[in-house]
Amino acid sequence: MKINILVCDWFKDILPGFMPHFPTLFYDLFNELDTHVTYQLYDVQKGEFPEEFRPNELCVITGSRAGAYEDHQWIKRLLEFIRQAHAAKAPMAGVCFGHQAIAQALGGKVEASSKGWGTGIRVSKVVHPKGFEYFPNKEVSLHYNHNDQVVLLPAEAELVATSDFCENEAFLIGDHILSFQGHPEYSIKYAQYVLESKTGASPEVVQQAKESLLKYTPQGLEVARWMLKLPHN
Repeated sequence: MKINILVCDWFKDILPGFMPHFPTLFYDLFNELDTHVTYQLYDVQKGEFPEEFRPNELCVITGSRAGAYEDHQWIKRLLEFIRQAHAAKAPMAGVCFGHQAIAQALGGKVEASSKGWGTGIRVSKVVHPKGFEYFPNKEVSLHYNHNDQVVLLPAEAELVATSDFCENEAFLIGDHILSFQGHPEYSIKYAQYVLESKTGASPEVVQQAKESLLKYTPQGLEVARWMLKLPHN
């Protein structure tokens, strides 16, 4: 199986020394489930995108420090790519900014949240029947690191998970798009590094986030397992 990773931010200036590059997190995540996965990276900010849509390949749109509503040429191109991929029913998954970009591209709305930074591990309620296969207790715990939120879902989207902090934590569109505000790819080690270097959140929020790393077990592997089910031959 092949996964096309659309890298929307390399985080080079804030990347820890123990990581070769940001996509390493995705390699480690998916390789834990399938060691035969192959990867191709696309630098979205440089205008790189897959040239064709294939039903047996998965496109994963990563996080970014940008906002999906910002007036940048690369974001406009990304939103158009998402619309084209959706029209072709190409398997596609969104993570954090990627989640927001999919929503923005397909008729939803993204904006900076008045609730401020969401960071650490958060527990969300799973409300879609398809999610119960992966989260039988009807809850999902994931790493988070965001200020923007999807405040309006696309008309075609079905809500998958929700919380008091973020109403639209995850959604489905058809059988080819799966999108999560959380970061299934984050490891505990990387999450700890992010919190130690966090400048966008108050000390109180950072402390609560650190405590959440001890309190909850992230379920990124189950999210990845679901994502790997999207492509078909």
